[in-house]
Order: sequence, then C-alpha cells, then structure tokens
Amino acid sequence: MAAAEVPALATERRFAQRLRECLEEERLLDGRYRLQRLPGGRVAVPVLEEKLSQLCLPAEMPCELLRIQDAVPSRAARRRPPARRLLQELRRLLPAGWPAELERDLPHAWQRHGDLVLLSEDSFSHPAWERLGPELWETVASALGARRVARRGRVMPDGMRTPSVTLLLGQHGWVERVDNGIRYTFDVTKCMFSPGNITEKLRVASLPCSGEVVVDLYAGIGYFTLPFLVHAGAAFVHACEWNSHAVEALHRSLVLNGVRDRCRIHGGDSRQLQLRDVADRVNLGLLPSSEEGWPVACRVLKKDTGGVLHIHQNVEARPAHAAVLLAERGSAEAASSAGEAWHSVEHSEQEALGARLRPEWQRWAAATAARIQGLLAELHGRPWCCSVLHIEAVKSYAPHVHHLVLDLECRPVLPV
Repeated sequence: MAAAEVPALATERRFAQRLRECLEEERLLDGRYRLQRLPGGRVAVPVLEEKLSQLCLPAEMPCELLRIQDAVPSRAARRRPPARRLLQELRRLLPAGWPAELERDLPHAWQRHGDLVLLSEDSFSHPAWERLGPELWETVASALGARRVARRGRVMPDGMRTPSVTLLLGQHGWVERVDNGIRYTFDVTKCMFSPGNITEKLRVASLPCSGEVVVDLYAGIGYFTLPFLVHAGAAFVHACEWNSHAVEALHRSLVLNGVRDRCRIHGGDSRQLQLRDVADRVNLGLLPSSEEGWPVACRVLKKDTGGVLHIHQNVEARPAHAAVLLAERGSAEAASSAGEAWHSVEHSEQEALGARLRPEWQRWAAATAARIQGLLAELHGRPWCCSVLHIEAVKSYAPHVHHLVLDLECRPVLPV
C-alpha cells in the first residue's frame, strides 16, 4: 500500500487510545494507516474519508481534524493481504465491464469470530452483487480465510438490542470469543458482543469481590457476570436476563468457563425479581438508563449490612471549554445539592475525583445517591447513608453524551 494523504483527528497522547477505540466502535477508524506522532506531544488517529460527514468529536477529548501527509500503512495492512486477495478473486468472478462503483462497495474491515467473518452493513450493498448468488459468499469466505460469512444490519428497536445480522454462508451463527482470558460464546445473529465496554469489564474483573454475592440485573451474554465470577472472585452471582437467546449464550459460557455452579440465571423481566436481602453488590448495566431497576437493586441489597451499587447511565454534559475536566465550581455545586453523598469520601480522593469530573457528572451522581438513599430509607423504615466511591467514564456515545458508571456505597445507619 503506497503512502498517502489521509484525514485524521489529532489529540493529546493520553487520549489517543480511547479516541482510537471510540472511532473503531463507530466504524470511522481507517485501520489501513498507523497512528502518527505530531509535534507538541499530540497523536494523529486516521479516519475514513467517506465517513467524515458522520464524525462526532468526543467532548471529553480535545480533537482537531487535519490531514496526514505521506501516511504510513499500519502493520496489519502490510502483513494482511486478504482485502487485496478478495478484490483479485472478485475481479475474476465478475464479467468484463462491471460497474466501477462495485469496487468501492467492498469491505475494508470486518470482525472475525473464529471461522466466521462479520461484514459491515454497507458491504456488498449494490444490487449487482445479488446476481452472483452463493458463489459470491464462497469467494468472500475463501479470500478472507473463513468458512462462514455474515453481514450486520441495524440494531432492532425491541428493547433487547437484538442485532439484525444475516447469515450469508454457513449453517449457524454460534461463535466463541476470548476476552481477558474469559470465553464467551453467542450466536451473532441473535446476540450482540460489545468490545467497546472492555475498559469497564477489566475494571469489574479487578474489583475485590471475594466471598460476595452479586446480583447482575441486566446480564446479557455475561459481559459482567463472567468477570465477577472468573476474575473478581465473587462467591455467587444471580444473573437476570429477559432475552432467551442471551440466556442460552450465558448458560453455555458459564459451562465453558467452569463457573456454572456459582451462578443462577433468572429469566424474565428483572423488575419482577423475587430475591430480597441477598446481595453485597448489584450491577445495573443498562443504557441509556437503569433507573427502572433501582427499586429492585435496593430490595436485593442485604438489609443489615448494605453493599455497593454499580449504576450505568448515559449522562449529557455541556460542551467542553478549555480544561473543563477541572471543576472546582462543579464540585461546590454538587456538594451543595447533596453534600452527604460526597462527605464520606476521603478528602484527597474527593479532590482528585473532582479534578477530572465534569460538573454535570457530579450533579448526576449526587442526585442519584440522594434518590437511592430515599428509596432505601422508605423500604426499610430507617435512615441509610449512600456515598459516592467512584465515577467511571466508559466512553462517549455522541457529542456531550457519556456512558458513566457510578459506584455507590449504601449502608444502613446504625442506631446510636
């Protein structure tokens, strides 16, 4: 691949990896070229020219759109010839005079799950491809070193984030993926796998859960259930999931990882969960909001000792201005709205936490803590104390919208 001039986003070096992951998840990253160092400690991350109109800059990362002169091909582009091989094979397959736009319709990247390749929804979208029939997909599989081929569509608005994936070659869509030493198996035509949550899965895996009982209210295929069991040392996990396909995938993955005996799967709507007074820790990993699960989380927490809630939410923040991550004013506002939520955090930790959090994030955390505290007091008929332990920024979904996780410690107030 010859050197070229390509568009790129320039950002500070400390933001480069997160920006790359964000662009990759949104399928905007141009993986054919390497990240390039720039003067002043910045890094340029290549983006696809044809996707520039879809570009939404992550608000928490100062970015500048520029062009890299003589962009250097990535290691993967130099070592992996499948895309070029695919083009050569298809040129032999198609008759002379085939439309030039068909070449632009070929995939430049794809997901690989074992012997299955998952193409993007805009691959082979031209009607002319349909005339080739099954031979097209056999050629694609051969060129890409696969036996099965599938193509993704848009996620269905059914409340379960069911993927619209079409199996183009092969008998079934079951695949296996290893992530942080954990084996996940799922049917790509029925369930989604979100690589963008890897930072939160790694964080969950490092939590001190030895001997604890965990309730995972929105388990899916086991994104967090499995790290709690395999790495964090949880004694037992109650996993709740209403998608029957995800339940089957979770069951198989628990068996694969040898932890089936330490997990009970509760199928159906988690709002109807009958458990009470069992959990040291509750995970509420539902977006854009897990608020409907807060009353359930309060019910399952141990009434005598309480525990920790991990509350996921998409939170909107105003556009960044200069170093807006520094929020002395925001810290004061959050403290005035719900000072008790922050009071029990050590002063040095609170200072460090406030220095990198947006005021809107702090206000959301304080309001959530106050709401949970009220729910617990109403449920048990005595006061509770809820303290913010940590706020994790997982990723940005759109300009000024961030996926956050609030770690909230909830304890009953002991009588004096």
